[in-house]
Amino acid sequence: QVAQSDSAVLIQGESGTGKELIAHLIHSESPRAAFPFVTVHVAALTETLLASELFGHEKGAFTGATERKIGRFERANGGTLFLDEISDIPESMQTKLLRVLQSNEFERVGSAKTIRSDVRIVCATNKNLKEEAEAGRFRQDLFYRINVILLEVPPLRERREDIALLVNHYLKYFSDKNRKKIDSITPEALSALSQYDWPGNVRELKNIMERVVVLSRSNTITWEQLPDDIRRKDKLENR
Repeated sequence: QVAQSDSAVLIQGESGTGKELIAHLIHSESPRAAFPFVTVHVAALTETLLASELFGHEKGAFTGATERKIGRFERANGGTLFLDEISDIPESMQTKLLRVLQSNEFERVGSAKTIRSDVRIVCATNKNLKEEAEAGRFRQDLFYRINVILLEVPPLRERREDIALLVNHYLKYFSDKNRKKIDSITPEALSALSQYDWPGNVRELKNIMERVVVLSRSNTITWEQLPDDIRRKDKLENR
C-alpha cells in the first residue's frame, strides 16, 4: 500500500532492526523499481561533504573539486533517495533539504543553474524524530514534510515470534555460503536464542548465526556452541 504511492516515508526503529531493508522493499515494490535506489548515510558525512553528496558540485567549487560531481538527488532521478539517520543532518542542511523537497529543484555547489529531479524520499532514524523536533533539535517543518507515512519497526525483543524464523533463515544462508551441511538446531539452543533480548536486534542475530555456523564441526547447532552471553542469560532464567 505504501510502496504504490509517491509519499515520503519515515522509518523509525532501533539500530539493527532492518530499516534499510524495508526501504529497499518499498522501492522494489513501487512503480519506481526500474529506476535507481540511492542511499545517503547522513551521519557519516561532514556538512560540506553532505552538500556535495546530495546536490553535486562543479569543478573548482572548492579546494579539491577537480571535476564535476553528480549528486545523489540527480542520480536518483525517477527512483528513490534513502536518507539514513536523517536526525543527524546539520541544521543548515535541513533548510536546504526542505527547499528541495518542496520544489524538487536544487543547484550543484558552485553553480547557479537550477536542476530538477523527480525522486521519492524515504528516511530512517533510530531516534524519535517528533521528540527531536519538539526539543528544537530538528526543524518541525522538515519533520512534517518527511513524516507523511510513519513506519515503526519494533525491536526484536518485542517480536520474539520472528526469532525462530530468522535463526533458520540465517542457518541455511550461512551454511550455503560457507559450503557446510548444517541443517538443524537443537530445541535447547533455539529456546536460548528466543529468550535472549538482542540489544543489537537482527544485525546481532545475523552476526551470531554466522559465527556459530563457521565454527560448528557438526551438522547441528547445539546450546554449547552459543556465545557465553546467551548461555549465561539462559541459565539465569531457567535455573
